[in-house]
Amino acid sequence: MSESKSKIDEMNEILDDEELEEDQEVETKSKKKRSKEDDTPERDKWGIAHIFSSYNNTIIHMTDLTGAETIALSSGGVHVNADRYESSPFAAMKAANAVVESAKNKGFTAFHIRVRAVGGVGSRVPGPGAQAAIRALARGGFKIGRIDDVTPIPHDTTRKKGGKRGRRV
Repeated sequence: MSESKSKIDEMNEILDDEELEEDQEVETKSKKKRSKEDDTPERDKWGIAHIFSSYNNTIIHMTDLTGAETIALSSGGVHVNADRYESSPFAAMKAANAVVESAKNKGFTAFHIRVRAVGGVGSRVPGPGAQAAIRALARGGFKIGRIDDVTPIPHDTTRKKGGKRGRRV
């Protein structure tokens, strides 16, 4: 009897050990699953905000990273009534807010900014709406990657308009 009882006790201990190991495996698997779900940060959806700012208007065009698909497009002239206010900081801010709303609805969370002035033979300085547009985009709650100036600058200058003797007044 004692012999059979000792064997039963041994078997019970072995079974208990196996159950403990199985429980530990289940716990580690569940912990691994939970930790993967908790630790993985949400992937940001990036876009590019192209800001063209001249002394006559400010245009904000948001695209995906390749630049092929338009996400949102707005200009200062859409948001004000008079032509002389198209390039104002207020109009640029309104245009930027419209682009922000549209981009949020489409699920974008971050973007790069490319600022462009007229360039070439025109002014290489962005218009008055560029800074206001950048500020409004930054306040929109997006992550901002980099801000680039992509104004086209000729390498050997092009000929200014007006002909050989210049503009005659």
